[in-house]
Amino acid sequence: MSAGTKTPFEHVNDVLAQLKEIRHYAKNNVETLTAQWLLFDGELSKLRHTGPIEALMSRQSELHDALNEEIAALEELAVTLQPPPEEA
Repeated sequence: MSAGTKTPFEHVNDVLAQLKEIRHYAKNNVETLTAQWLLFDGELSKLRHTGPIEALMSRQSELHDALNEEIAALEELAVTLQPPPEEA
Protein backbone atom coordinates (compact mmCIF):
# COMPACT_ATOMS: atom_id res chain seq x y z
CA MET A 1 0.00 0.00 0.00
CA SER A 2 1.44 3.40 -0.94
CA ALA A 3 1.90 6.19 1.58
CA GLY A 4 -0.92 8.13 -0.08
CA THR A 5 -3.49 5.40 0.47
CA LYS A 6 -2.66 4.46 4.05
CA THR A 7 -5.12 5.13 6.81
CA PRO A 8 -4.13 7.09 9.93
CA PHE A 9 -4.20 3.76 11.79
CA GLU A 10 -1.65 2.30 9.35
CA HIS A 11 0.56 5.39 9.58
CA VAL A 12 0.55 5.22 13.38
CA ASN A 13 1.43 1.53 13.28
CA ASP A 14 4.30 2.24 10.86
CA VAL A 15 5.69 4.91 13.18
CA LEU A 16 5.25 2.58 16.17
CA ALA A 17 7.21 -0.16 14.44
CA GLN A 18 10.03 2.26 13.61
CA LEU A 19 10.15 3.67 17.16
CA LYS A 20 10.24 0.17 18.63
CA GLU A 21 13.16 -0.68 16.35
CA ILE A 22 14.97 2.51 17.41
CA ARG A 23 14.29 1.64 21.06
CA HIS A 24 15.70 -1.85 20.56
CA TYR A 25 18.95 -0.55 19.09
CA ALA A 26 19.19 2.25 21.66
CA LYS A 27 18.88 -0.33 24.45
CA ASN A 28 21.59 -2.48 22.90
CA ASN A 29 23.85 0.55 22.51
CA VAL A 30 23.40 1.48 26.17
CA GLU A 31 24.14 -2.06 27.27
CA THR A 32 27.30 -2.19 25.14
CA LEU A 33 28.48 1.21 26.32
CA THR A 34 27.79 0.28 29.94
CA ALA A 35 29.79 -2.93 29.59
CA GLN A 36 32.71 -0.99 28.10
CA TRP A 37 32.36 1.65 30.79
CA LEU A 38 32.58 -0.92 33.55
CA LEU A 39 35.69 -2.45 32.00
CA PHE A 40 37.54 0.80 31.48
CA ASP A 41 36.17 3.15 34.16
CA GLY A 42 39.47 3.29 35.99
CA GLU A 43 41.48 4.04 32.85
CA LEU A 44 39.01 6.69 31.67
CA SER A 45 39.11 8.29 35.09
CA LYS A 46 42.89 8.59 34.86
CA LEU A 47 42.52 10.19 31.42
CA ARG A 48 39.83 12.57 32.70
CA HIS A 49 37.24 11.32 30.23
CA THR A 50 34.60 10.06 32.64
CA GLY A 51 32.45 13.20 32.46
CA PRO A 52 31.78 13.11 28.71
CA ILE A 53 30.99 9.39 28.78
CA GLU A 54 28.65 9.79 31.75
CA ALA A 55 26.89 12.64 29.93
CA LEU A 56 26.43 10.49 26.83
CA MET A 57 25.06 7.62 28.89
CA SER A 58 22.61 9.98 30.61
CA ARG A 59 21.40 11.41 27.32
CA GLN A 60 21.03 7.93 25.84
CA SER A 61 18.97 6.94 28.89
CA GLU A 62 16.81 10.05 28.45
CA LEU A 63 16.26 9.11 24.80
CA HIS A 64 15.23 5.60 25.82
CA ASP A 65 12.74 7.01 28.35
CA ALA A 66 11.32 9.42 25.76
CA LEU A 67 10.96 6.59 23.24
CA ASN A 68 9.06 4.51 25.79
CA GLU A 69 6.72 7.43 26.53
CA GLU A 70 6.02 8.12 22.86
CA ILE A 71 5.51 4.43 22.09
CA ALA A 72 2.96 4.18 24.90
CA ALA A 73 1.15 7.30 23.66
CA LEU A 74 1.03 6.03 20.08
CA GLU A 75 -0.17 2.60 21.20
CA GLU A 76 -3.08 4.31 22.96
CA LEU A 77 -3.78 6.37 19.84
CA ALA A 78 -3.67 3.24 17.65
CA VAL A 79 -6.41 1.67 19.77
CA THR A 80 -8.69 4.64 19.07
CA LEU A 81 -7.88 4.58 15.34
CA GLN A 82 -8.34 0.85 14.85
CA PRO A 83 -11.21 0.20 12.47
CA PRO A 84 -14.09 -1.85 13.80
CA PRO A 85 -14.08 -5.53 12.88
CA GLU A 86 -15.77 -6.34 9.61
CA GLU A 87 -19.10 -8.06 9.95
CA ALA A 88 -19.33 -11.45 8.29
